[in-house]
Amino acid sequence: MKRKSPRVRRAVQLFFLVLIVLIAVNHTLVTYGIEIPLLSSASIHALCPLGGVVSIYQTLTAGTLVKKIHESSFILMYIVFGLALLFGPVFCGWVCPFGTVQELIGKIGRRLFRKRFNRFIPAAVDKPLRYLRYAVLAWILYMTAVTGKLVFEEYDPYYALLNFWTSEVSIIGLVILAVVVVASLFVERPFCKYACPYGAVLGLTNFVRIFKIKRNVKSCTNCKACTRACPMNIDVANKSTVRDHQCISCYECTSERSCPVPATVAMQVGRPEVRIPTKPAAIVGEGGSR
Repeated sequence: MKRKSPRVRRAVQLFFLVLIVLIAVNHTLVTYGIEIPLLSSASIHALCPLGGVVSIYQTLTAGTLVKKIHESSFILMYIVFGLALLFGPVFCGWVCPFGTVQELIGKIGRRLFRKRFNRFIPAAVDKPLRYLRYAVLAWILYMTAVTGKLVFEEYDPYYALLNFWTSEVSIIGLVILAVVVVASLFVERPFCKYACPYGAVLGLTNFVRIFKIKRNVKSCTNCKACTRACPMNIDVANKSTVRDHQCISCYECTSERSCPVPATVAMQVGRPEVRIPTKPAAIVGEGGSR
């Protein structure tokens, strides 16, 4: 079976990574009287949908936004939520620049450690760690509501990555960024799995999304190719529908990418289409003409 190339997702990821980096650089250049033509000079806060999430309480109670948060953050939040309710956390798997950076570093780790890459942390430790990002989210929402300030800015490795050349980044943020970079050599998307507050929010949409990733149990050959392909270590091969809060909708597990049997792992509405796998052509042709 001919695989669909993952180049489309890679191209989309790189496009948004380059775009956001250029906008961040442009934001700094504007302070020196220089500007890159046709590019926005907005701050990273204006381009982050998490800003809308952390401002919800203050907007409802005081009618104002948290300091440094822009109205564009709310617009982006609505767009991302709308997409997530349809297709799951596609923002995480296709758009987020920090997720892309972690994946790029992970490619180096995969070459260094091969099959051990993304398998270093025992399942008994990994599973509870995955809920840590909900604690991070709760802390951010509480502290932002109490202080009215963007408290996560000081610790955010994504903000540090796109502003490390300025004096706005804290030492703590740079240290956390360094830890994530090193960890990405051993674990696929470590920040996304264990600490990202926005990933925690979007992950919940996997329970209610309209277009779900489904596995056709009757046509499945139990080769576990889908499980091996999942960057978030989800055991897709043992699920009829992927409702895991860690799914990032990268679609690496689907029949178009990894599964050898057509339409066995696919994005669908309702029940999966039932298809019984046919015998390979080489076997069918044994003892007779094809």
